[in-house]
Parts: sequence; C-alpha cells; structure tokens
Amino acid sequence: MSRSLIPWRRRAPAPARVEDNPFEVLHREMTSLFDGFFREFEQAFRGWPGLARGGGPALAPAVDVSETDDEVHIAVDLPGLTEKDVEVSIDDDVLVVRGEKKQEREEKKRNYHLLERSYGRFERQVELPGGLDLDRAGAKFKNGVLTVTLPKRPNAQSRRRTIEVREE
Repeated sequence: MSRSLIPWRRRAPAPARVEDNPFEVLHREMTSLFDGFFREFEQAFRGWPGLARGGGPALAPAVDVSETDDEVHIAVDLPGLTEKDVEVSIDDDVLVVRGEKKQEREEKKRNYHLLERSYGRFERQVELPGGLDLDRAGAKFKNGVLTVTLPKRPNAQSRRRTIEVREE
C-alpha cells in the first residue's frame, strides 16, 4: 500500500492506441463504408435534372409555385430534356410531372473510344388548391423549364384567412 503513495514509484499507464479500441475501429470502418456508398450513389445520379446544390443527389426536379389573383403558375426545372420527354397530368387535384432522361455521350480519340449511357425516370407531384378551372389548364416548355398555368374559376373565393393571435 505504501508503494502507491510514493509518486515517483508509480508508473503511468501506457496510452491506449486508437487501433486497440474496438469501438474506434468499428467507427472508422463504418464511416469508410458509408462514405463509399454515398460517393457511388452521388456518381450514379450525377447529371440528373434537379440535382441538388453542393453535388448531392435529388430524385425529383425543382419546382416553383406562384399564385396571382387569376392563376396558379408552376415552373419545373428539367434541364437537358425536351417536351417529348415529359408527361403532365392532373390526378385528383394533384399535378403530376413524369419523364425519362436518356443521356448518351460518345467520344472518339486517337487512342481511345468512350461511350457512356444513362437512363432514369423521375416524377414530381404538386397538390393543387381548390377553385381552379382545370379544363383551361395549359403547359409550355422552353429552355429546359416546364411552365404549367392553371386559371382560377371566376367565382372562386380565396381560401386565405387571417387568424387573430392573442396572448394568454
């Protein structure tokens, strides 16, 4: 017991190496596994319409919805596509935009020949407000942007209502 009270006789425990800790080893292996998976996932979806900023994949094209007193406008970003690649429908007050992107790249040089193909389907759904005249709906496609215009019925009341907030 007296030996443990004398400071110069005590030996400091050897510092634990990271490799000796099984939880650190497991953590490092899991991190490496997930990093590899997401890197391959990102590469698989590179070049798709609606690819998120920062390089991460997005599985649906970007959509902007705006409203005026007379109409609802929906703009869908579809770069690299044409109007023939896109299908627009309205199912039970839901606007559905479907399509397929087909991309092929071929490059021939003196010492190599590169041919890449990628295909993929996408779909985006937007719930529509009530009071629209769906029979007069229209769509235009220009410069990779699909614009859907949905006129409101003349007698449609605004569904917006202000609710008073009170302090308790």
